[in-house]
Amino acid sequence: MSSGEERSDEALAVEAREGSEEAFRELVERFEGPVFRLVVRIVRRAELAEELAQETFLKAWKALRRFDPERRFSSWLFKIAHNTALDSLRRSGQGEALSLDAPLEPGGPAPELPADPRAEDPLARLVARGAGRALEEAVLELREAYREVLLLRFAEGLSYEEIAEVTGSPLGTVKVHLHRARQELAGRLRARGWSPEELP
Repeated sequence: MSSGEERSDEALAVEAREGSEEAFRELVERFEGPVFRLVVRIVRRAELAEELAQETFLKAWKALRRFDPERRFSSWLFKIAHNTALDSLRRSGQGEALSLDAPLEPGGPAPELPADPRAEDPLARLVARGAGRALEEAVLELREAYREVLLLRFAEGLSYEEIAEVTGSPLGTVKVHLHRARQELAGRLRARGWSPEELP
């Protein structure tokens, strides 16, 4: 391997599984930011999120023998981070899992989902327009499950299937979460003077 060739996350995980501390350190360097961002959006406290991110990597190191290199390492690691954050909320009495299988209104049908999940969405357009502060404020106002799926989808680039794996939710639930999160986010952004539908 040439010095300029970067090893995949999965290759590094296999090396770490075989005892390479150097390979695991490289994985930590690659993922400390994404893991922290995921956890802090769940627990909403930076100091606690730092502790839980460290706990996530410790758990990952201990569980590496169970990592399947046919899977994406990022999904595997984010699942550990997700569970670690939720466990912390439960211990503190702050966390209850939110079921989003329910319809938008009591007794109503589930919302119709976009036909093309890859279709451009107001979130991506707003980011391109530099509405970072308004977007971050609006995202922070969303309920926990909505924030999480938006982060996994748009900040970390996970597929619907990978988000389902990370969160332990059915695929259909993930799609509903994202659909509702987009709707709610668009409404909150409009309230701040942004009009997502009019953006190029």
